[in-house]
Amino acid sequence: MIAVNPNLKTATNAMFIAAAADDTLRDDQKSVALTARAEIDLAAAAEADDTAPLPRFRMVAYTGEAMRLAGWRHPVVIDLAGLSVPSQNRPIRFGHDAQAGVGHTDAIGVDAGQLIAAGVISRDTAAAKEVVASSRNGFPWQASVGASVDEFEFVRPNQSVTVNGREFTGPVNVVRRSTLGEISFVDLGADGRTSATIAASAGGDADDGGGETAPTTEPNQIDPGRDVVAEMRAQAAAETDRISAIRRICSGEHRSLEAQAIREGWDATRCELEVLRASRPKAPAAHVPTNLVNDSVLQAACMLSGRIQQPERFCDEQDLDAASKRFGQTLGLQELLLEAAWANGYSGRTFRDWSAVMDAAFGRGIEAAGSTVSIGGILSNVANKFLLDGFNSVERTWRNIAALRSVTDFKTVTSYRLTGNDQYERVSPGGEIKHGTLGEETYTNKADTYALMLAIDRTDIINDDLGAITTVPRKLGAGSGKTINDIFWKTFLANSAFFTAGNNNFISGADTALGIDGLTKAEVTFMDQVDSDGKPLGVMPAILLVPTSLSAVGSQLFKSMELRDNGSSAKYPLSNPHQGKFRVEVSRYLSNAAYTGNSSKAWYLLAGAEDLPVIEVAFLNGQEAPTIETAEQSFNRLGIQMRGYHDFGVALQDPRGGVKAKGEA
Repeated sequence: MIAVNPNLKTATNAMFIAAAADDTLRDDQKSVALTARAEIDLAAAAEADDTAPLPRFRMVAYTGEAMRLAGWRHPVVIDLAGLSVPSQNRPIRFGHDAQAGVGHTDAIGVDAGQLIAAGVISRDTAAAKEVVASSRNGFPWQASVGASVDEFEFVRPNQSVTVNGREFTGPVNVVRRSTLGEISFVDLGADGRTSATIAASAGGDADDGGGETAPTTEPNQIDPGRDVVAEMRAQAAAETDRISAIRRICSGEHRSLEAQAIREGWDATRCELEVLRASRPKAPAAHVPTNLVNDSVLQAACMLSGRIQQPERFCDEQDLDAASKRFGQTLGLQELLLEAAWANGYSGRTFRDWSAVMDAAFGRGIEAAGSTVSIGGILSNVANKFLLDGFNSVERTWRNIAALRSVTDFKTVTSYRLTGNDQYERVSPGGEIKHGTLGEETYTNKADTYALMLAIDRTDIINDDLGAITTVPRKLGAGSGKTINDIFWKTFLANSAFFTAGNNNFISGADTALGIDGLTKAEVTFMDQVDSDGKPLGVMPAILLVPTSLSAVGSQLFKSMELRDNGSSAKYPLSNPHQGKFRVEVSRYLSNAAYTGNSSKAWYLLAGAEDLPVIEVAFLNGQEAPTIETAEQSFNRLGIQMRGYHDFGVALQDPRGGVKAKGEA
């Protein structure tokens, strides 16, 4: 196990490396701790005095294998070739606490791709006494080695790397350079393949009751002359040979047995026997799917299989990772329904029993057991994401010129715009402040519901076409976008009584064709508009709205510093007085023959919607995007139905917010 060493100023008790796509490491993540199991036998330490040898420990602290760790998206391998050991004497602590010393090491080394350490419990502290006393009571202490991370490497999927004499296939994180800090006793570790032993030596004399002393040999007593490191190396080599034999016997075909054999310490003979038993023919077994997925994982799998752009916008990285490992990017519609059915208690293996699968997937008939996955909710959530993609794929010029408002119901709503005398007047010598007068102008709007229903029929499901749950909502989303465009531009172009000469917001004639002169005339007309008191509005034009045929001219007027006239009468370039003034918005609806009031020559100069809107769009509860809902079809039809709906209303507002130029005589 790898955990953060708090004495190396890290934030948590697990080392975190940035996600696979981000090969960076923050400053607060640059330390690791390798944990190992510790077994303690201190029989000789019970009566230790000042002359008794100190308890010793030895351990295989790290086996060199890849480890799955909380907080890491991918496995981690510590490259022992890059582990720096500043000194053979490293402190031994309790729980990585610098104030809780336990002892020190006197031998640290790397052998056969494993980290080995030995030393003595030499501190006279409460922590040291706790370790000894708890060990005497049988508590299974574990060990944790703190190290700083100096350099790491991320190995991408399908790439291979050799570390500690073993080959690993990505994705995997390899800590290439690290520095050993200290070793601690801890009460919980996770790397069951490592081991640590702590023993007490009693090399002193014992009184035999006859007044003479005789040497005694306690169980687990360590001879001071023994080569502890050599013994550890021999044990490590034997363990490596055992693991190699197990892997050779299993040949990669019995992975679960291989893991169990290594974990439980089987020898080669037992491993061969278990492999023979596992290889015997077995009677067909009932398929009992395990409930390893949930709504969020299945939703993530749908996003990946539907190739939605940037799925992390909608799903947690953990769910995307689980979905990728379980399904890749090839989840089928049948597989999705079966996964939901299995999670809800269905025991069949195939999709042959259509009715039973659909009943279980939609949670019918399993109320007693309880539904754990909601296929209706999954389909609705997934469909809404693809619906939004479709909705945003159509023209949205209306969004850039209209005011938006939120309404709470479908009743007609009224907007009030205050008018009247709001100018300050000079205060008379007596200090009297005169009262202003306020009136109001009103404008109305009303939201309505627009909806459409489409279906995924039985053929799509039998054909295992997951594209059906992505294509249908995309189509519903695009349809909603087209609907709002249709309603908006029908309302906007039905403006013959809105833009009129009487309202001082309409100009016509050959000199209103879009160009420097025409735009100047429209700007003057806009600026000359007055409020109810006959005074200037004080609002500036900001948007030049044009049909597609005038898009190029509009862009030139906005961007070009000068416009050249190639006519025979022109001798000098003409500077562009409107450069950078008015943001250009283009809509194909303005000149479309299907809409009353269309024109390929007419154009508009508008105020910003936040200042004085000429048109407004109201959304129920502020919901700008449509909503999609999913359910199984009615009894007389086979399949899954999807309905999309959108609640909005469009209405013209203040005529003084724009000027229309006919663009011709």
